Amino acid sequence: MASFDVNDRDSWYFGSMSRQDATELLMNERERGVFLVRDSSTIKGDYVLCVREDTKVSHYIINKVQQQDRTVYRIGDQSFPHLPALLSFYKLHYLDTTPLRRPATRKIECVIGKFDFDGSDQDDLPFRRGEILTIISKDEDQWWTAKNSLGQVGQIPVPYVQRYDESDQNNSLDRSASGGGGRVSGGVSSPHQLGSALKKSDLNRKLPAFARVKQARVPNAYDKTALKLEVDDIITVTKTNINGQWEGELKGKKGHFPFTHVEFIDMDNEILNRSGNNASGAGSGGGIVGNNEWGD
Repeated sequence: MASFDVNDRDSWYFGSMSRQDATELLMNERERGVFLVRDSSTIKGDYVLCVREDTKVSHYIINKVQQQDRTVYRIGDQSFPHLPALLSFYKLHYLDTTPLRRPATRKIECVIGKFDFDGSDQDDLPFRRGEILTIISKDEDQWWTAKNSLGQVGQIPVPYVQRYDESDQNNSLDRSASGGGGRVSGGVSSPHQLGSALKKSDLNRKLPAFARVKQARVPNAYDKTALKLEVDDIITVTKTNINGQWEGELKGKKGHFPFTHVEFIDMDNEILNRSGNNASGAGSGGGIVGNNEWGD
């Protein structure tokens, strides 16, 4: 009989995980009955029990149902008061071709910092450029939970790191996010300056949104899809990719640019500020000049 501890949640709960990733992980297991529990990607609050069968991986939905003053977890026509009770039942009873035998072996995934990250929330995990972190869970597209060498756990921004493989001799840091493979006008900001600028709200911001260019950039002449950036340009951000190359539109041209070179702004406040500055310098009749600055 299986001997795993159903109350050891950390051993069998894998959090946010795609169906494909769960299937690939379990197909690498050689024995039947190896399993994991992940979050449902379609119904928030529900779970999925993924099990290695004879020649396939089965995905059983676990519905979290509120019944008057109690919560039950329903799988098929069976209901349980909590997940450990559900797992205990299927240690003794077959699902399709097998009962549950043991949790899947976790694949250790590491990343290395491309920039310093100071963090802005108490849940953040600050790190330095070149620091190696272990991924615990991929909670969102742009924010993952990681652990550092001291055992501290917190949220990290995905664009600030890249994959790290201890066996790979070519673990050189990707410089494209800070320079972009071309000459950068005005110099490159230090990693510390770049790292401290990112806020969680930036990556969760509703798009399209406006951003101001804070660092000039002249892209490689052969990269026709890269945008040329000049300080104080206003760019419309349309997509924030996890590789750090965001997409947007500037002066009628659509293309990509490093996220480190811009900062989001409130366009209404920006216009008011510029209008106010012009009014103070041009007398009582100069206030409307600010609106004309955005004509191009």
